[in-house]
Amino acid sequence: MDPLEYRTLSVNGIDLEVSITNEGGERGLALLLHGFPELAFSWRHQITVLADAGYEVWAPNLRGYGRSAKPPEVADYRLDLLLADIAALIDASGRDDVTLIGHDWGAAQAWMFAIRRVRPLDRLVIMNVPHPTCMQRELRTFRQLRKSWYIAFFQLPWLPEKLFTARRAQVVADAFTNMAVDRTRFPAEVTDVYRQGALRPGSMRSMINYYRAAVRGAWRARHEDLPDVETPTLMIWGLEDTALSKETTDGTDEHVDDLTMRFLPGVSHWVQQEAPETVNAMLLAWLGGEPVPEAVDVRAERLDEPALSPGVR
Repeated sequence: MDPLEYRTLSVNGIDLEVSITNEGGERGLALLLHGFPELAFSWRHQITVLADAGYEVWAPNLRGYGRSAKPPEVADYRLDLLLADIAALIDASGRDDVTLIGHDWGAAQAWMFAIRRVRPLDRLVIMNVPHPTCMQRELRTFRQLRKSWYIAFFQLPWLPEKLFTARRAQVVADAFTNMAVDRTRFPAEVTDVYRQGALRPGSMRSMINYYRAAVRGAWRARHEDLPDVETPTLMIWGLEDTALSKETTDGTDEHVDDLTMRFLPGVSHWVQQEAPETVNAMLLAWLGGEPVPEAVDVRAERLDEPALSPGVR
């Protein structure tokens, strides 16, 4: 049911399946990193738009997802290995003109890839995950701890996997429909793609191991000196995110030299899937060096169209 076509690439000692569109695009590589419990499929609304704009677009199913390799140990999902996967994908592309785009866990990896300057980046796009320093600050507040309860739950052995795969991974489907503001964006044919992905042997364990590895590496993360992000950065944030408070974005400009921030009212955590028209308009304007519209401005331009994005007011 996933309409994307994939190639399998051997990178960093594992096999990853990657959707590649518009190979050789003259504007450089756009590398799209998905989150939990998503897949490369979560970028279906952006892939064609970016390709039409001239980018070579790579959307991998990250390690542990889809038909990509699923190493069994928690340590197989530590941050340095995740970043090495991204670097190996960039190396495999043969491109040195890279725009890195991430959502959720993909955005967390994208932040650290840019902060550690693993490979040169032309542009960085972050969707609904805060800068790690801002996140560490907010995790000391009850406001964010209450929203992040699931991270503690994921530290339990086997039980989270059992819960998430029960009833054909109904909890995975519910993660989208229950969090979304506009549930029409997540019909059964969409959530079934994610359910099938979660039910692949070893997938759910691997997906949750991201959180287990992050908690085990938290001491190091708290003590890591994080230099400012020098890469020009666009941050797009759905304001109805029930997992991450808007306050986690406060102070981002203190850690990013060239930051453009746009908020989407009435849009959930699943921002690029729930409001693709708005996200794409902002993304293309920013990549083209044009003024990035506010959500209300995109609505004004689309008044004559029958279907408007839910976050455009």
